[in-house]
Amino acid sequence: MAQLWGGRFTKETDQLVYNFNASISFDQKFYKQDIRGSIAHVTMLAASGILTDAERDQIIDGLNSILADVENGTLEISSKYEDIHSFVEANLIDRIGDVGKKLHTGRSRNDQVALDMRLYVRDEILEVKKLLVSLMKELHILMKENVDTYMPGFTHLQKAQPVTFAHHVGAYMEMFKRDYSRMNDIYTRMNYCPLGAGALAGTTYPLDRNLTASLLDFDGPTLNSMDSVSDRDYVIEMLSAFSTIMMHLSRFSEEIIIWNSNEYQFVELDDAYSTGSSIMPQKKNPDIAELVRGKTGRVYGALMSILTTMKGIPLAYNKDMQEDKELTFDAIDTVKGCIALFTGMISTMKLNKPVMEKSAMNGFTNATDAADYLVNHGVPFRDAHGIVGQLVLYCIEHDKSLLDMSIDEYKAISPVFEDDIYDAISLKTCVSKRNTIGAPGEEAMKQVLAINEEYLKNL
Repeated sequence: MAQLWGGRFTKETDQLVYNFNASISFDQKFYKQDIRGSIAHVTMLAASGILTDAERDQIIDGLNSILADVENGTLEISSKYEDIHSFVEANLIDRIGDVGKKLHTGRSRNDQVALDMRLYVRDEILEVKKLLVSLMKELHILMKENVDTYMPGFTHLQKAQPVTFAHHVGAYMEMFKRDYSRMNDIYTRMNYCPLGAGALAGTTYPLDRNLTASLLDFDGPTLNSMDSVSDRDYVIEMLSAFSTIMMHLSRFSEEIIIWNSNEYQFVELDDAYSTGSSIMPQKKNPDIAELVRGKTGRVYGALMSILTTMKGIPLAYNKDMQEDKELTFDAIDTVKGCIALFTGMISTMKLNKPVMEKSAMNGFTNATDAADYLVNHGVPFRDAHGIVGQLVLYCIEHDKSLLDMSIDEYKAISPVFEDDIYDAISLKTCVSKRNTIGAPGEEAMKQVLAINEEYLKNL
């Protein structure tokens, strides 16, 4: 059992206790961050006169050799070590002797693991940001290509008013822009260095915490040593933001699943992003969309786990905080995988534009525009609303759309109608005349596309 403590103990830890307490099985993910933090730490110790330059160089060379050997596969991170910190330190001492024992000067495992987790989360936030940019670029392409692809817009999953596919996708574009912004917010708020906080009350060594922070690309050191080792707000914030990302992906996945069904047939998913049935040869299932939808609960679970873990912990560090890692690592991997797969799925998805347009025409999505037509011809809106309600009832009874009705049928319900009603309620007119910013009209969409173009250019 390789561990960093034990001097005051008179017997070995029970093996079951050791296994239960150990974190090497999952915190080995930190090996790069742990070595990077240690290199910064000894660089600062030498600059502060606590180590000699020769000791610094010897330790750094040893740490770099451990990193190289782990990455080329000649050094295995094994369960005989309690955690990644003991693995690195024990191997360093094996390689360079007693000088390696000076690595931990002025440092506790508490501020060391706080640093490693912060570095790891910070790195992963950058990776998620890249994936979000790729997703938004695909959405932008879909929007540019479908400004005049008509489809029904829904409320209550009932056809409501005609929109375009560009407009519908644009709603998700806004969601993912907010997700990207949240990643930036979290990064900015968490970007302070806890190293030098010690176990909870700092250290008597003359550490230069500003130098350590600078070496690790932080904006500065944390300002309270107790908070430094017990803060996991940034993990909670990240998992909260991840949960929102997954909620957005899940909503979009749900719509794609509906659109891909035989009843809708708005879209067809590429074979590479679909699966078949073991018994029904005709099936082509939207499994990627369904799995993205399903894995949302997995990420929610990670958020609830860390919130529950942290809610009853007194200051400062407690071993409960070891529970911040496994589910967080799983959530990171889940979110990254889901964004990447979802991006591939929508980039290869085919639209059935005629079916989408026909669905918009047959669902009375232009009923509001028929009412507006009457209002523009002097009919009070409340009366116009009632007249169009009669039109819709007539169409349902006679299996027609509003565009299928003859002018005589219109006039039988209201003499105000003239031949120009057909142009007034065509899908093109219904959409194109809605040109306030944020609406589906072509001119409005061109403004939004230009804004998004500039936004993506600057990411």
